[in-house]
Amino acid sequence: MRLNEGQVLELFRTVTARQLRQWVRRGWIVPSRVESRLLFDDVDIARIRLVCELRDDMNVNDDAVPIILALLDQLYALRRELRTVADALRDQPDEVRQHVRQALSVIVRRQG
Repeated sequence: MRLNEGQVLELFRTVTARQLRQWVRRGWIVPSRVESRLLFDDVDIARIRLVCELRDDMNVNDDAVPIILALLDQLYALRRELRTVADALRDQPDEVRQHVRQALSVIVRRQG
């Protein structure tokens, strides 16, 4: 689903057009552009919801929002990479999987 700016503002009644455009300018939200219109997809909508929660519910100031968003982006990227590694590991023989499991347990013990 793709929403235009007006539809997004209807969905998020506490967000003003000025705020939404500012968030886009700051790179907090990265909608697609078709001609001169902004179109927001499901990921953009989820991110707008997150920004609203950070600012309104958690009282996070505007200086901290991009830091939190960047950390969350890194976390999600790492999760995708780990999922790729786990999928590749599932295709390996039992001996390889056991060796990796042992290596990971050594790492975990050192961290603990």
